[in-house]
Amino acid sequence: MPRLPRAVPVARHRVQKAMRGWGEPDERVEAAALVMTELVTNAVEHTAGRRIRCRLLRTRGRVRVCVWNRGRRHMPELPGPRAPQPSDAPAGGFHGAEGPGPVPFGGPDGTDDGFSLASVAEDGRGLMLVDALATRWGTRTSVSGRLVWADI
Repeated sequence: MPRLPRAVPVARHRVQKAMRGWGEPDERVEAAALVMTELVTNAVEHTAGRRIRCRLLRTRGRVRVCVWNRGRRHMPELPGPRAPQPSDAPAGGFHGAEGPGPVPFGGPDGTDDGFSLASVAEDGRGLMLVDALATRWGTRTSVSGRLVWADI
């Protein structure tokens, strides 16, 4: 799709339509739609290519949201990757950097630890959502662009 702001709702609605057609539970549909929204928004805002490629892959027990953008303008620094576990490897052996896993929003006893969204720069909040919603996510970067993926 074209790298324009109007691509964001188009991508979100396509995810919802496809996943509902597959009979996925509403919670998973909405999580994947929000992740797609955040990843496409990042591609629109932070890349220079004319087009964005989006893909939704369904396997047993999960859906993978993928967004590929060509060209570079300013790509925000992503949270540091964690080493993938052997049990995390999907069929087909996708290899790439992975996100750090879920971000805790409360203290060890479940109480508020004083976290304030205002303390986080506006850029990067979308990736916090992706990190919270996805079971795992990651990136692959090349000279021509970046692929960001998330498993829901």
